[in-house]
Amino acid sequence: MIQLQKKPANHLISAYNQMMQEMRDAFEHADLNDMTLQKALDTAKHEAVHLGEVTAEEAHEIGEYIKRDINDAAEYMMETSAEFYDWLMLDIEIIERKVIDLFLSVADHTRIELEQFKQEKSNDQGINENSTENQSAKTQHTPIYKSGEITGPGTLICESCGKIKPFLSSDEITDCTQCGHSRFIRRQAI
Repeated sequence: MIQLQKKPANHLISAYNQMMQEMRDAFEHADLNDMTLQKALDTAKHEAVHLGEVTAEEAHEIGEYIKRDINDAAEYMMETSAEFYDWLMLDIEIIERKVIDLFLSVADHTRIELEQFKQEKSNDQGINENSTENQSAKTQHTPIYKSGEITGPGTLICESCGKIKPFLSSDEITDCTQCGHSRFIRRQAI
């Protein structure tokens, strides 16, 4: 993990937002059949390093945060048929609209990718989406968000005490203000 103490967190938050913008631009300017989340992310990382915004190591780490956030949002929307705003668990009126639009654009492309992949996989293997094994696998893949990482907008829940921690825009994750715990999850799909 990048040591945020070495550089101001806002430098990395700004890079996170810029990389999200690059990914959105990549999706908007490419043939959707040719553009994948990984290609868009690689383009964004390369551009951030090329422009001198971050080092290659920082771009890789921020890319992992973005991939985690986007996949989590896309999985939630796909599994629950819920809207992106439900995943955020925040009043959309108070969130910076530009950040939401960026995040939603990339998450929607990823949701489509995941749906296609899961459909192909279930066709190949004859998987029952509602099986106990499949539900157990979903539970095991819940991303953990840790203090010191950068995350996009949404709501995290402390693993230890359950305190809700809202993020109105991209920001650094800090320890729980109630119990001091450093690990969080997003709301589980029902």
